[in-house]
This record gives sequence, structure tokens and C-alpha cells, in this order.
Amino acid sequence: MKEKTSLKNKAICGIFWSAVERFLSQGIQFVVTVIMARFLLPSDYGMVGMLAIVLQLSQTLMDSGFTNALIRYKERTEIDYSTVFFFNILASLVIYFLIFFLAPYISWFYKIGQLVEITRILSIVIVLNSFAIIPKTKLIIAVDFKTQSKVSFIAALVSGIIGIWAAYLDFGVWALVGQTLVNGLLIVVLYAYFCRWKPLWIFSLKSFRLLFAFGSKLVLANILNTLYKNLYAIVIGKKFSSVDLGFYTRAEQFAQFPSYNLSAIISRVTYPILSLVQNDNDRLSALYRKYVRLSSAFIFPLMILLIVIAQPLVLLLLTEKWIGVVVLLQILCLDWMFDHLSSINLNLLYVKGRSDLALRLEVIKKVLATGILLLSIPWGIVGMCWGRVMYSLIAVYLNTYYTESLIKLSLIRQMRDILPSFFLALIMGGGTWYMILLLEGEIVQIVVGSVIALLLYGTLLYCFSRSLFDEIWAVILKIKR
Repeated sequence: MKEKTSLKNKAICGIFWSAVERFLSQGIQFVVTVIMARFLLPSDYGMVGMLAIVLQLSQTLMDSGFTNALIRYKERTEIDYSTVFFFNILASLVIYFLIFFLAPYISWFYKIGQLVEITRILSIVIVLNSFAIIPKTKLIIAVDFKTQSKVSFIAALVSGIIGIWAAYLDFGVWALVGQTLVNGLLIVVLYAYFCRWKPLWIFSLKSFRLLFAFGSKLVLANILNTLYKNLYAIVIGKKFSSVDLGFYTRAEQFAQFPSYNLSAIISRVTYPILSLVQNDNDRLSALYRKYVRLSSAFIFPLMILLIVIAQPLVLLLLTEKWIGVVVLLQILCLDWMFDHLSSINLNLLYVKGRSDLALRLEVIKKVLATGILLLSIPWGIVGMCWGRVMYSLIAVYLNTYYTESLIKLSLIRQMRDILPSFFLALIMGGGTWYMILLLEGEIVQIVVGSVIALLLYGTLLYCFSRSLFDEIWAVILKIKR
């Protein structure tokens, strides 16, 4: 009983500080982006967006699944940490020099000469990130998101101020590059200061092989996922224009802000917690269902609300020149609405040590995703975004299919856990949309619409799903204590 209470308290505390960390840092970055967008052009964001796949793929290769392997492996030692630390640095240097020499070819592919210098300088952040992976991993294992929140907040604030200053001085795309590099450098320095961890001067092949056996399958799955996430940006940047890509990347940023951050909060906390009960299927199933219910109860209404207030929000924050973002944002909200379900399901595969299933699942999903993308290209960017929504629903089905085979939790049972909050969120969205039509002015529509949505959703939960309302209220009270 004590262990169960301890797990519950650790989870709630972890979720609270993980939420603080995510929304403080991401919130600051979001505000910074909004301010910088007033000084920069869509094409500036488009050029950086073209390099997103290079940076994210490099990060995946550098980590090579070792972070997840360390979190799951209960008998980890300082030798394990040090081995991974030195591997990360070596891998980052190799990757950086590879990108340095490939920069002209990246520039040729997009037919933008300026990308050579941008690629070579922006990619320095890959090397910087390698120094922060192990300190951050140790804090995740300890479920210490309070320290991580300090690091992220300070780094985001300082780098954001520098980025805004550079954009104001008309540095253009280099303001975005400088902001990214300063953020990466500050994160390394701050983790070194707060974590106080020093590596042993040792590299163990035994430790490397042990962790790589699990992590290698994860890195392949993560590579496929990274390629897919950035495939749309590649196609849009190549087939359309940097302005169109700028609209798409801004729509993606707005759409993923609530869903991705809440999903990341849940995933980062649940993975180490679920790992503690990996051999008890009953407790694992109960915890999993609770996380799915609670995350859905928050994410569904937030995404529906974002769809409803998309136009006044874009006009207020980004101005008229970004109006092309609105339709894309509304469609992508439907895509990101279900992302948390896939993330939590994948966590179960990792917890059970089935990285082989995770890899198989990613291969199947990404083959389907690529087919959907190719079929949707003739319909333009809007059609491609609808293709993402279709894939998102298919991915949820496939993820839950594998979950059922591991802990005997059927798709129907999982749907029963999320459908109440989904349907109530739809009703909330319809009511809020109608009220917004009666209002004038972007600020009034956003503020009043959000208040109406909150009150309406809370009332609907209380009246039609009392058990879920009580569950949410219990978590809120626990956090307040």
C-alpha cells in the first residue's frame, strides 16, 4: 500500500514539475516566436524549417536509444552513464563534420544558396546538445523535473531575449540561428551547474553492448518517426516555396503546442513510473488507463478550442500576413489531438522491453504514412494535412493493437476510456463556436471564447462524466497540496 501511494505521489509531483518545465520553456519560446514573427518573414522560418530534419535526425542518431535504455535498466552504474556520455560526444562530432561537408548538397536540393552557411553554423547545436543528454537523463530517472524546469526556463528566457533583439536589428534568419545556439549553450552550462555530475574517464564495451542491444531497435524506430515528421516539410519546401513552408511550420508549432507538450509531460513521467511496475500487468494496465483518461480529458478540449479560436488567434498574434496559417492550423489540430495515445502506447512497449515490437510497428506505420503522403500531394498542402489526420487515426489503432497483445487491454476498452471526454469536447467546441460568431474583436473572441469553453466543458464533465470529473479534481487537489 505504501509503495502504491509512493508511486502515486511521485507521479503527481513529477507531472506537476514536468508541466511547469514544459509550459514555462515552451511558453516563453512560443511568445518569443510570436514577437519575432512580427520582424521576420515567413521565408526566414521556412529556411530554418528546411533544416529541421537534419537537426532532429542528428539528435536521434547521437542518442541512439541510450536514454531510454538507461531509464529502463534498473542496474545502471556510473560506468554506464560515462560510456554513453563519451559515445554521445563522439557521435555528435562525427555527425557535425558529416553535415558540414554535405551542406552544399542540402543547399542545392532546396536551391537556396544561403543554406550552406546556415546549415554549418546551426548544426553546432548538435555538439552542444551531446553534453546535456546524461545530466538530463539522470534527472528524468530521479523524476526531478523541478531542476529541469529551472534549466529550460532560464535558457529559453535569455536566448529568447537575444533572438528578439537580433530580429529587431534586422538580422533576419540569423536571429533564429543565434537564438538556437545560445539556448543550446545555456542548457549545457546550466545542467552542469545544477546537476554537478562528472563522468568517469572510462568507456566500457560491455556496458555499450548491453545498452545498445535495447537502444539500437529504438533508434531505428525513432529515425523512421523523425523522417516521417519532417517529410512533409521536405516535400513542401521542395515542391512549393519557402513562404508556404513558413505557413506550414507556424501552423505546426501552434497545433503541437498544447498536445505535444502535455503528451511529453505525461510520457516523460509515466515511462520511469511504469518501468517500476513492469512485471505486474494488473497495476501496469490500471496506471496506463488512468494516464490515458486524464491526458485525453485535458488534450481533447484544448485542441477543439484551438480549432475554434484559430483565426482570431493568428490575426492577433501574427498579423494579417500570416493568415495562410489558419486553415492548416485547424486541420493539424485534429492530427495532434490523438498523438498522446500513440505516445503512451509506445511507452508500454518500451517498459516491457519490446523494442523489437516498437521497431516493427514504426516500419508498418511509416510505410502507410508515406503512401498517404504521396497520394495527398496532388491535393496541395491542405490535402497533405488531411492525410496526416487520416494517418494519425490509423496509428492509434495499430498502437493499441500491440498494447492488447502485451497487457490484454482491448481497443474497445481503451475507446471507452477516451470517448466521454472526446464527445464532451466536441459539444463544448460547438457551443463555443456559436458564441464566438456573436462577438467582435480578436481579443474579445479569444478571451470570452476560452472562458465559455472552460465553464461549458467543466459543467458537461460534472453532469455527464462525474467519475472523470472527480478523478481530475483529485489530481488538482493533490498538486495544490
